[in-house]
Amino acid sequence: MTKNKQRGTAFETAVARFLQEKTKYWVERRALAGSLDKGDLIGIPDWCLELKDHKSINLAGFMDEAAKESENAGTRWHAAIVKRRNRNVKDAYVVMPLWMWAEFIERE
Repeated sequence: MTKNKQRGTAFETAVARFLQEKTKYWVERRALAGSLDKGDLIGIPDWCLELKDHKSINLAGFMDEAAKESENAGTRWHAAIVKRRNRNVKDAYVVMPLWMWAEFIERE
């Protein structure tokens, strides 16, 4: 396993643990599925989460990947969770399109 893969795996595990501790959901890492990938975590209903721990941040690329994986998974919502350099997992960024956030906050 490459160093980048190990770092990504560690970040995914840390985010899953954080969400388990801070939410009511049992969140865990999802097995890879190649071109039919459905996101990196499972356990939060109707969400596809794409996690990224990269040296440089490419929001457009991350969001395109999250949208495609959400389509594969058949979820309503998608977001990229992006590692903030040299910070704790709790300081990661959660990125989603504005239209989705507006729709999300108006839900009942």
